Amino acid sequence: MNWANIATISRVVLIPVVIYCYNLDTQSSHLLAAILFSIASLTDWLDGYLARKLDQTSEFGAFLDPVADKLLVAIIVIMLVSVYPALLLAGSIIIAREILVSALREWMAAQGLRDKVAVAFSGKLKTTVQMLAIITLLLANPSLPEWVLMLGYALIYLAAVLSISSGMQYFRAALGEQQSKS
Repeated sequence: MNWANIATISRVVLIPVVIYCYNLDTQSSHLLAAILFSIASLTDWLDGYLARKLDQTSEFGAFLDPVADKLLVAIIVIMLVSVYPALLLAGSIIIAREILVSALREWMAAQGLRDKVAVAFSGKLKTTVQMLAIITLLLANPSLPEWVLMLGYALIYLAAVLSISSGMQYFRAALGEQQSKS
């Protein structure tokens, strides 16, 4: 077990902690959940940095990193949809995109073409907006102005649009590669 993989595993371990803190009946529960989610989100950058800086890249880390990312987002989005049902469409789009793009990457990897669907800027932008949306929605509570919740809604729906856009980009790249092979 290396430092990069420990950072990745910490992202998974923080998921139930975020849920627990969010559901505490205290004044600062939402703030604590948002802080912990932010820390979990930052481990996505940290594990990659450590893997490169300390030359600790591994097949296990390459497998675990995207799994941890998907689990963090999907589980917290599901929790937020249970609190804010108006997020169902955006949450469904975000989760469906994650599953579809993961499957596409697996399929392309099986063909030795994983680099053709490597993470693009549009995917990084989607992830950034998505994380900001989730943090904002975790923060929202009755003691804060309503605009905080509305900002969270706007950001999560923007993340859903970016999910569709970036997902289509990956599928176009894969389709173009398949057509060039034919």
